[in-house]
Amino acid sequence: MKIIKTKFNGLKIYKKDTFNDKRGYTRELFLNKLIKKKFPFDIISLSKKNVIRGLHLQIKKPQGKFITVLKGKIFDVVVDCRKNSKTMGQYFSIILSEKLNNSLYIPGGFAHGYCSLSSESILHYKMTEYRDKKFERGILWNDKDLNIKWPIKKPIISAKDKANISFKNFIKYR
Repeated sequence: MKIIKTKFNGLKIYKKDTFNDKRGYTRELFLNKLIKKKFPFDIISLSKKNVIRGLHLQIKKPQGKFITVLKGKIFDVVVDCRKNSKTMGQYFSIILSEKLNNSLYIPGGFAHGYCSLSSESILHYKMTEYRDKKFERGILWNDKDLNIKWPIKKPIISAKDKANISFKNFIKYR
């Protein structure tokens, strides 16, 4: 397994090995010895093509996330919302896919979202904290100040995500 650091403190890409033979393949999804965090909570998410989910985060008990695409392909985005970070307000994007066999570790304090680029995308999340609805927040996926370069023109967005706030308002009222 290869670990690739990014310019964002703590945000890392994991390029994992695939062991192929005529029957298919075997892959390691997660090695605790490489991340050394506790992950008490796992989630699986399925999205159809052109669905954008996010940008989501928790303001209390921020969740670190280890994200792997089990099926399909996504355009994954994180926004640094950490108060004292040199990269606060900047975003990072990456293609994650079953074929690429890569994962992303996102430290707590980042807003996260993604766009499904295949007919079906199935994601596995490992979370460092449990979900708490009282502390969930959302930032608009198309916030003009963030200027995220999404790869599609007509996304499918939930009513909840359409009601998210701007990054400026998030920073002001968190």
